[in-house]
Amino acid sequence: MQIPAPFDYARATDVDNALALLERHGPDARLVAGGHSLLPMMKLRLARPEWLIDINGLAELDFLVREGNVFRVGALTRHTALFESSDVARLFPIVTDAEQVIADPVVRNRGTIGGSLCQADPAEDLSTVCDVLQAEAVIRGPAGERTVSMDEFHRGPYETAVGQNELLVELRFPIRDRSGSAYEKVERRVGDWAVAAAGAAVVLAADGTIDDASVGLTAVGLDGTVSGIGDLLHGRRPDEDLFTEAGRMAAAACEPVSDQRGGIDYKRHLADELTRRVLRSACARAAEQEG
Repeated sequence: MQIPAPFDYARATDVDNALALLERHGPDARLVAGGHSLLPMMKLRLARPEWLIDINGLAELDFLVREGNVFRVGALTRHTALFESSDVARLFPIVTDAEQVIADPVVRNRGTIGGSLCQADPAEDLSTVCDVLQAEAVIRGPAGERTVSMDEFHRGPYETAVGQNELLVELRFPIRDRSGSAYEKVERRVGDWAVAAAGAAVVLAADGTIDDASVGLTAVGLDGTVSGIGDLLHGRRPDEDLFTEAGRMAAAACEPVSDQRGGIDYKRHLADELTRRVLRSACARAAEQEG
């Protein structure tokens, strides 16, 4: 039986209380929400916090709200709430696509978007989704709130801009007219981590050409979005030749490693093929929204 190292437990009553507990207990304290990443690491003793601060009861961080051209998502919003939201499906179909292939219903019912992003696993799906949607993260700490881009939020594998005495409280997604997005994932079995995955978001101009676009890859050694792909697509009409060019660019940009899930060439092939697919779907969805 795998047993965590001894720890103490506190249940936060609100965000200010959670921040006070983090400040009081210092670097040996960890927050827990869904717990599907932290608790297995504790059982293997890869993580040995002296204090667990439970933030599950913080209803103030569980919301989906549209305000003008911004869609606000609380950090404690569960995966299943994102998946079931008609507003999310209409505005950001890439989120619905990704939520369908994240783990299993047990994980989706308890896991949160904030927990997924703060775990910062290189094979985590919602990091790619937030990258391509150009989301912003709202972080609260003793000095107040600050807002950072996804480029600033991601510091590397398992590392984010959230300090030890800070809390991710919200994600903000810009809403854009004539936009579409999509996510596709290849996994060894249902609910597994990705062998490779790709996400895309596009905005069409009034004449049907691509006005803006971004592509991100999961689990193949790419930080952030594919550099230069927006310039490649800008001002051009969506077609298969263009998607082929973009797929090749994405494959060249990633740096996969060979492991039990597949070799380097196979993963580059997936990056190429999945990029073509998500761009095709994203452009089609943007055209439908325009109509």
